[in-house]
Formats: sequence, structure tokens, C-alpha cells
Amino acid sequence: MTDTAPRPTPTRLPAAERRRQLLDVALEVFAANGFHETSMNDVAEAAGVTKPVLYQHFASKKALYSELVDEMGARLERAIWEAASSAEGPRQQVEAGFQAYFRWAIGQGAAFRVLFSDRNRADVDLADAIDRVESAVADRVASLIDVPGLTDEERHVLAFGVVGIAESTSRRWLRLGLGSGEDADAFADRVARLAWSGLRGIAP
Repeated sequence: MTDTAPRPTPTRLPAAERRRQLLDVALEVFAANGFHETSMNDVAEAAGVTKPVLYQHFASKKALYSELVDEMGARLERAIWEAASSAEGPRQQVEAGFQAYFRWAIGQGAAFRVLFSDRNRADVDLADAIDRVESAVADRVASLIDVPGLTDEERHVLAFGVVGIAESTSRRWLRLGLGSGEDADAFADRVARLAWSGLRGIAP
């Protein structure tokens, strides 16, 4: 006998709370399955809502992904700035900012790896969302690079290099399944020193 029981009616939430819930659930689903393997129906089911409710808040899966990446990027930028602003001196600021990136990425775990995956960069729309985050973070890092004789453009290019080190090492750490805790903190310290040594080496 076919089960014809009606689907439970989603609990009514204020629009802002519902949007927050959908973003949180989507992050978990994307992290578990990947962007391309996840459908809007998957997100709706995981959130306990109908697909029309999901589409009331997000016009498409790419729009949902883009907002998630922007939000994660804002959190990452804030973490870097808060860590760097409490440090004294250029070296301490660069190292603190780098450590904040690495620790934030490790704390996000699979979500960070999925949202910033190489596969997503092959799609123009998804790549634009990732580029916005990288540019914002690089802008923040560039403000911490205090090397005499550099133009603003050169400082910004170097900042992308520092961000690249942070992103690639944290993604590799996650891919190897090395986890968080003291080992991750110690490794973040080492790579932060590597980044600082590189910047110091270009000083006149």
C-alpha cells in the first residue's frame, strides 16, 4: 500500500530566522556532498521545508552558494583583522593574521574545503564568489605588509601570495585529515614564520 500521508507542514519562522536556518543547513549539505552533487531539493529536505520555500529566499543554488561564500569570507576577514590588530609590530601582525586564517579554515573543516574547492573555480559564477573573498582577504593582508619601497600594487600582489600559502596549506592539512588542536596550532606557527621570512627577504 502506497504511503499517502501528507508531508509535515514546515514550522513557521520569521523570514530572517528562516533564511539563517537555510544558510546553516545548506552549508552542512554542501560540506557533506559537494556543490555539484547537491540539489536544491536536497537542501530543502534537510531543512524540513518545501522547495518553493527555499526558492522564496534564494533564486538558485548558485545564489545560495554565493551568499554562503560571501558570509564565510566576511567571517574570515574579521578573524584576520581582529588577530592582527591586537598584535604589536609588523612581524607579529603578519604571523597573527596568518595563524588566524589557518585556524579559521581548520575550524571550518569540510565546509572550507568544499566551498573553496578547485572544482568550483571551473565555473565562472562560482569562481567570482571565491575571487571576491580572496580579494577582500588580500586587501586586509596587504595593509599589514610593511616593506619599504613597495608600491601599493606590489604590496597587493604579495598579499595574494601570502593568502595563497595560507589557503593551500590549510586545504592540504584538511585533505590529509590531520585535524585540529595543538598540532594544527604548531603547524600554523611554522607556516606563519615561513610567510614572514619570505616577506622579510624582499626588504632592501
